[in-house]
Amino acid sequence: MQHEIRGADILWGALKKGGVTRVFSLSGNHIMPVYDAAFGEGIEIIHVRHEAAAVHMADAWARLTGEVGVALVTGGQGHSNAVAGLPTALAGEVPILLLSGHAPLNELGLGAFQETPQVEMAAPLCKAAWLAQSTAGLADDIARGFSIARSGRPGPVHISLPTDVVEAKATPKLPQEAAYLAAPMPLAAESAAAILAAIAGAERPLLAAGPALNTPDGRRARAALEAALGLPIALMESPRGLGDPSLGAFAEMLAQSDCVVLLGKPLDFTLRFGRVPFVSETARWVVIEPDAKLMARAAQGLGGRLALSAMAAPLEAMAMLAAHARPHANTGWAAALGEAIAHRPKAWEALAGKPGGPVHPATLGAALRPFITADTVLVVDGGEIGQWMQACLSAPERVINGVAGAIGAALPFAAAARAARPAGRVLAICGDGTFGFHMAEFDTALRHDLPFVLVVGNDAKWNAEYQIQARDYGANRTHGCELAPGTRYDLVVSGLGGHGEFVERGEDLAPALERAFASGKPACVNVLIEGLPAPNLRRA
Repeated sequence: MQHEIRGADILWGALKKGGVTRVFSLSGNHIMPVYDAAFGEGIEIIHVRHEAAAVHMADAWARLTGEVGVALVTGGQGHSNAVAGLPTALAGEVPILLLSGHAPLNELGLGAFQETPQVEMAAPLCKAAWLAQSTAGLADDIARGFSIARSGRPGPVHISLPTDVVEAKATPKLPQEAAYLAAPMPLAAESAAAILAAIAGAERPLLAAGPALNTPDGRRARAALEAALGLPIALMESPRGLGDPSLGAFAEMLAQSDCVVLLGKPLDFTLRFGRVPFVSETARWVVIEPDAKLMARAAQGLGGRLALSAMAAPLEAMAMLAAHARPHANTGWAAALGEAIAHRPKAWEALAGKPGGPVHPATLGAALRPFITADTVLVVDGGEIGQWMQACLSAPERVINGVAGAIGAALPFAAAARAARPAGRVLAICGDGTFGFHMAEFDTALRHDLPFVLVVGNDAKWNAEYQIQARDYGANRTHGCELAPGTRYDLVVSGLGGHGEFVERGEDLAPALERAFASGKPACVNVLIEGLPAPNLRRA
């Protein structure tokens, strides 16, 4: 007969049964029993400096490993800090589980320490959120959270953990592995046949996938369907939407397409809601969507232009389509699509190796390109500098701030990327504004031996906002976006024990980057750059 154990011990057993090997966390009163129970469980706690960073790290971990990322924080203000990271994971379609300590059930409504409406706070930013009610039910709570996070369109789930629930004892009963998995949502064979017929019958079909398909399984599924159809699939995970510089002249091709296929990609602002003139009024739409509300929204927005729709999870749908697809007959259109997405201005080539300073963003991009290897994870965050780097650089694996458009996640993303890819190389780029959000996470990276190189594009301003002001209100009405010129972010990192480099001229970029990667430490290369608007890649 099994002995009763603490809820905190049941919690770790349930996480281990779900395949968890790392938890990203910041300690606090409400989760001290959970920390105590972690001894000997074999799950590493990466202890961060801000709760939002724990969520961002769980986010990047999930994107790169395909697992559910787990963040563990304390209650009250610890939870409210963590909630700030949820919009990025929700818009990025990332399966994470946010576990937050909570005031005890037997003190609720009495003015308990840090008693906060945590579930209500997180619920609008999650697929599901609830308060654990019993010690015996904790393991089922965890398995249910995993399954919801993975099912349909992936996303974050929150569970609040009352202290009396994790401290009380119960007989452990762990769920079966199947309880942690996504609920099946396959594409019906007849729907797949109809969709493939619509693609084959179109002269200029265009396929777009959402951010949930930028995972190891998602990349394999996209590659398989691309190979089967002979058509490129645009991965849309940027808040710039049709202006995403990593997609080149994609917007021009969308306007010419006569059949737009959304592979789990929501019809939203990133596609200009499917409106004319961004899409031809005669183009027909095919929507594969796991969310009934978003399907209804697409149907309402498209009206009679919606030719076909099917409820299915994107990954399962792509596998079904790839298994039965045939190469599209219009090879000229396929080639034109590929060329458009790959388009970059010829003028940028002359900026490679340009000496002097401040450094042009295209010069910085050209200098970084040789440092991207076959095992590199590229992390890109920030406003205008983020757009320049997404246009200039590509890598086998990429993590960006995503459709939510919130900046600040670069440092936590980079640390988690190193944890997920211990043998590879991690190159991160962000702006000087972005650096300020989570600079203390360099301390986390140092304590946990998670080396990476972060390049800071330092233009002494919140440049995205500055560009809006200059464009919309005039250059004489720009204010409130300035940062101190020449701030030595590299010295901040050196002071924490990392490696720092300060670069003022283009000719000094390569040696500084060489030293940063060779240091084997978390490193910051602080580069003074021109504060330019994001690149416009239209060919017209």
